[in-house]
Amino acid sequence: MNKITTWVNSHRYCLAGLYALVFLAGFGILELVEPEPKYYLHSFLDDLIPFNEYFVIPYFIWYAWIPLFFLYFMFKDRDSYLRYNFLIFAGGTVCLFIYAIWPNGLELRQEITSSNICAWIVKTIRSIDPPCNVCPSIHVSSTVAAHMVILRYKDFKHSRLVKTLSWILVILIPLATLFIKQHSVIDVFWGVVLSLVMALIWEIIQRIVSARRHTASEKAAV
Repeated sequence: MNKITTWVNSHRYCLAGLYALVFLAGFGILELVEPEPKYYLHSFLDDLIPFNEYFVIPYFIWYAWIPLFFLYFMFKDRDSYLRYNFLIFAGGTVCLFIYAIWPNGLELRQEITSSNICAWIVKTIRSIDPPCNVCPSIHVSSTVAAHMVILRYKDFKHSRLVKTLSWILVILIPLATLFIKQHSVIDVFWGVVLSLVMALIWEIIQRIVSARRHTASEKAAV
């Protein structure tokens, strides 16, 4: 315990990750307060995408992929860790505000007739994750956010392998949300847009901070 406390004291930036608890609490409260959607989303493209339970595999990988790099960057690189937290949790918080003022949902789910392990997993996910508060898709926005941070990081031991996997998952995970009917094409689109906007905001913030530090150092030198 003393080692953990000592490490945290010398790496205080890691405390930014505690916001995850605030975000999860907010998401849970929102699910209780707004259990039913008031606005339903649908695109004609949704009707062209068949249900395929096997896409639950990349969908489920998300639950390990996002926490994995949260921990990796926390121990390996302060700047990447802070950027990772901002893109995912600030973007997620924007989603919560959107859900609160515009409670949205889907009516895309069909009866699952297959009887295999992947179909069972989809049924389980559906039983605990109702088709509400879907746009923008947090599943998609966080995947894109993680991908952008991973691509910028230069010190992976097997950089080409990690970044190739990230490229594969940033394609498969959004597709998975569509093929198992967890999200609409509309949700996926705005999930991608949200992460791109949050990345732009992060860069603007960093430039402002850098400019202020530069100005402060010049004044100190004088």
